[in-house]
Order: sequence, then structure tokens, then C-alpha cells
Amino acid sequence: MKTLTIISLLFFAMIFTNCDETKKVIDLAGTVRLSGNYIVTEIGMSAVDPNSMTFSLAALDKTINGNTGCNSFFGNYTLDMYALGFGDFAVTERYCDEPVMIAERAYLKALGESGSYTLQNNILTLYSKLDRSVLLKAQKETNQGN
Repeated sequence: MKTLTIISLLFFAMIFTNCDETKKVIDLAGTVRLSGNYIVTEIGMSAVDPNSMTFSLAALDKTINGNTGCNSFFGNYTLDMYALGFGDFAVTERYCDEPVMIAERAYLKALGESGSYTLQNNILTLYSKLDRSVLLKAQKETNQGN
């Protein structure tokens, strides 16, 4: 009976260890897939000025840095399967015209409220962690020359 218990415990330990390792591989693949440069095309359901808002995601250290059209920002992100979240951002404090500042606040708020994502046809869509509404869409830049 004691041998059966030990074998059962080892079996369950192997299963849970393998599941944890599988999850790590999936998370790493998702992080690498998300890595790159993006151009924000929509915040909520509103189109934004092309090329004014950008960000880059780096898989190696899970960092984000970008430009709001006025200020630069950087921070960290977390990824757990399809759950994507951003930590607090450090943002430069330059002042621009009020319409630009309103768009900047909406952009940073959308990133901060993100809870999940999809990446299809090089379009990254961020969804709210509260109600899965679309917060932001961004076009992933691709290297045409390589």
C-alpha cells in the first residue's frame, strides 16, 4: 500500500510539473509572438492620427516603451496565456495642445485597463479586463526587407 501511495504521488507530481512547464513554454511563445513595434490605429472605437502613437514590446525583459504623440513612456508588462497587463508607466512631462493631451490620457488609460489580447493578421487588439470591450488596436510593423 505504501508503494502504491508513493507511485501515485510521483505520478501526480510529474503531471503537475509537466503542466507547469507546458504553461511556461506557451507563455514564452506568446511573449515572443507579441514582441515588436506597433502603431496605434484606434483607441476605443475612435481612429487616431496614424504614426503619432507607437509602442514596442520586448520579450527578453517584458518591457514596453512608446510615444503618445507628445510624451515618451516606458514600463513593464505581464503575460499569462492570453491575459496581458501593464504595470505603472514612467512618462515624460512635456505639455502639448489639449487635444493631444486628451488623446494621450486615453491611450495610457487603455493600456492600463488591458486584461487580454488577440493578435491576428498583425493587428493587436487589447480588451478590457472588466468587460472585454475593445480598448485599443495597433498595427504590428513587419520587416518587408527580410
